Amino acid sequence: MAVLHHPLDQAKRHRYVLDEHLPVDHRLSRIYRVGAGLVGLLLLAFGIMGLFDRIGFFDTRGDTVAGLSTNGALSVLSIVVGLLLFFGMVRGGNFASSLNIVLGTLFLISGFVNLALLETGLNFLAFRIQNVLFSFVVGVLLLIFGMYGRVGSALPHDNPYWRQRHPEQAAREQRALATARGKELRRSASVRGGRLEGRPHPGGLEGQRPSG
Repeated sequence: MAVLHHPLDQAKRHRYVLDEHLPVDHRLSRIYRVGAGLVGLLLLAFGIMGLFDRIGFFDTRGDTVAGLSTNGALSVLSIVVGLLLFFGMVRGGNFASSLNIVLGTLFLISGFVNLALLETGLNFLAFRIQNVLFSFVVGVLLLIFGMYGRVGSALPHDNPYWRQRHPEQAAREQRALATARGKELRRSASVRGGRLEGRPHPGGLEGQRPSG
């Protein structure tokens, strides 16, 4: 026996894909792209400068680059993550948002893990306290960029993620808006038609022939 699924039920199960032709969607995607690009550029520059110093790959003592401690492994990892963020910047949309969120979470976890590994023989990325703080800052920045317009209790009703989570209410508001626009168009058409009907004949009374 075939089971019919309501379109709204299907909409709830499918992830909303940003349409960058729409103003709100385009603005959100632009923010996700900017966040990924800025942080990616920062990490890429840090990683490249670290490789120029030719530090040992797993040297736990590390060397200082731009105020942060680094070694070969951390430099390569920074370049890889930076390139991944650049790819997210190019893709934009949901991909860039999700990538920012995932990497932001990983940066926060990395900060806590490496904080516990400071001054130990397992500190293979040569972290120092300034690296831990940097990891926290980058993680928070990526989360802010990735979650912008996506989470919150007061999202505007034209927000695509709000429409995805409230498909029935969004459909009702869309119908109400379409009805209001239709009434406004009919009203304006009626006003224009009334003005045309009320205009005097071009010939006026002079254009009429006298009877008899």
